[in-house]
Amino acid sequence: MVQKVTEVVGVSSEGFAKAAENAVATAAKTVRNIKWFRATEFEGIVEKQKIAHYRTTVRIYFDLEDA
Repeated sequence: MVQKVTEVVGVSSEGFAKAAENAVATAAKTVRNIKWFRATEFEGIVEKQKIAHYRTTVRIYFDLEDA
């Protein structure tokens, strides 16, 4: 078995966990065999002195298919 890693950024106004969920859910639309993920960075966008959006960088690990 060989795995590949791709990195995506999820965004949410609800929190870091939801941002990670969004990243995995969106990647799953085009990437097969996702096995696990690792959240590597957490960032936020501040508007009017409050957190408006959460951003989570996610590494998604998936199995490569045999040719």
